[in-house]
Amino acid sequence: MTDLHIRKADLTELKVDAVVNAANTQLEEGGGVCGAIFARAGRNKLGHACKKIGYCKTGNAVITDGFDLYADYIIHAVGPVWKGGNKDEEYLLASAYRNALETAMINGCHSIGFPLISAGIYGYPKQQAWDIALRACLAFMEDFEEAGLSITFAVIDDEMLALGNQILESLKSGNSI
Repeated sequence: MTDLHIRKADLTELKVDAVVNAANTQLEEGGGVCGAIFARAGRNKLGHACKKIGYCKTGNAVITDGFDLYADYIIHAVGPVWKGGNKDEEYLLASAYRNALETAMINGCHSIGFPLISAGIYGYPKQQAWDIALRACLAFMEDFEEAGLSITFAVIDDEMLALGNQILESLKSGNSI
C-alpha cells in the first residue's frame, strides 16, 4: 500500500529509509533543512561524501549514505531558486521530486521523508511549492503503485502543516486549489 502524509516533525529524526536534503548544486552545507541534515548526519562525513560527488544539476538528485541519521540514505535533490515563475521553476521543482523518488526506488527504499523543497531560502511561494510537490509525489505513487512507497513530508510549523494538508485533501478529492 502506498501512502503520503504530512507531519509536524523534525526531518532529521524520521525513521525512514531515506530523507531528502533540499540541496544546492555544489552539494555544500547550507542553511535551513540542508544545514540541519549536515549537522545531524555528521558534517565531516557527509561533506566528504558530497565533495566526492561534486555537483548536482537543478531538478536532479544524487544519493549518499545517511551516516548518523536514522535513515540509511540521504537523497540530495536540487530545487530551483524562485525567479518569478517564468524560468522553468515548476518543471524543475517537479523534476527534483521525481528524481528523488526514482533514486529512492532504485536504491530499494520503501519509505522517504521530504522537506518542502525550494520553499525556504530559495523563495518558492509556499502554496505553489506544496501543489507541485504533492502533485509530483501522487503521480509518481500512481505510476509505481506496486513499489508500496510511503512518503512523509516533515514540516516544523502549524501553518505549513495546515496549508499542506489543505492542498493534499483538495488534490485527493479532485478539486484544484
